[in-house]
Amino acid sequence: MKRRSIAALLLVTVVAAAVAATTSGATKKANASSITVWLQTDAQSGWADLVASVNQKFQSDHPGTTVNIQYQGWGDHLQKFDATLAGGGGPDVIEMGNTEMTKYMAAGAFADLSSSKSGFDNSGSWLKGLAASGVYKGKTYGVPYYAGSRVVTYRSDLFKKAGISKLPTSTAAYTADAKKLMAKNGKKGFSPIYIAGTDWYFGMSFVFDYGGGIATQVSGKWKGLLASPKSIAGLTAYKNFFAATSRASKTTDETHPNPYDVYAQGQAASMIGPSWFSCCVGAKYKGSTAQFVMPGHVAGTSMPGFLGGSDLAVPITSSQKALATDWIKDFTSTSSEKTLQAKGNIPNATNLLGSTVNERAASRSWFVPTAKHWVDVENGNILRNMLAQILTGKLSVKQAAQSASDNIASVLNQP
Repeated sequence: MKRRSIAALLLVTVVAAAVAATTSGATKKANASSITVWLQTDAQSGWADLVASVNQKFQSDHPGTTVNIQYQGWGDHLQKFDATLAGGGGPDVIEMGNTEMTKYMAAGAFADLSSSKSGFDNSGSWLKGLAASGVYKGKTYGVPYYAGSRVVTYRSDLFKKAGISKLPTSTAAYTADAKKLMAKNGKKGFSPIYIAGTDWYFGMSFVFDYGGGIATQVSGKWKGLLASPKSIAGLTAYKNFFAATSRASKTTDETHPNPYDVYAQGQAASMIGPSWFSCCVGAKYKGSTAQFVMPGHVAGTSMPGFLGGSDLAVPITSSQKALATDWIKDFTSTSSEKTLQAKGNIPNATNLLGSTVNERAASRSWFVPTAKHWVDVENGNILRNMLAQILTGKLSVKQAAQSASDNIASVLNQP
């Protein structure tokens, strides 16, 4: 998540009733029997029918209560939320990106939903990488809404020309396929697998695939895990995989250039990234583009992927917390999640996952440490710098990992 000013959160207090905010974007409560829900415009354009049916059911179960849906944009919804919090008002339910949750949870901006968790459908099998984003210090503040995964997007025509008749089921098999692709496509700059060198989302997937991690809390203090033997094994595997399969810069990130731009220019046989990358492969390669799940180092397993997605939370300023919680239960019910699934989204629980590539990739997932200073780790490029040091050989894997691990622990343990 990009750094955002949340100084307004310091002003958050528990109130007995919602106070009408006076700033732009503020929410006014129509009456004591109404709730206001902030959803992103994705819902408005993609599943407005689901929103309408959920509201109808909710209002049937709660006679006399109305639901006021207000659609927001990703670009400014946090600034609007900060303003309403400062005024003591705001929505009763808010959609948040999963990487946006932690600082707000740490600041006390959301109501604790732990006692209601068992009442949410499929809460026992929520997607691990999504559920983790709504938990802070052991308490649940966010309910998983839907997710998007990271997959391999590839050119089936090049795979066929290289004699690859079946998709790889392990990282080693994918590496072997990459060598075949390179042998058939030797032009300068061509990557069998385009990987941005400092793409830490992908790099950390290797760490989790080998049983490692980024950081964990021990007796209330954050401890770095990147220098552990399992994490070192994962980072070493990432270095070897990159060296054998990618011709991208060892220090570039995943937006300069965008992997799909490289792919659309004919300079890559495959790429790693969000499943929506398929939208941007270029008209020339649209017909020959397909996707598969990134395999792990153990044959037959998928590599854990970072899950992007949304959570639903109840702001602490809401005077209708019980009603807000009930609305979230309806909006994340099994039937609602299946409707989202039918529209191409990943549902919020493993027991609801289907057989699409996008869904299968979500079966194993991971998430960043839910620490209030995690955003400072991202903004400080600690993981990106570590990967650049490893790939360029500036530091050994162990040296780079130890330095990054110590830095992360220092940052996360700030007051």
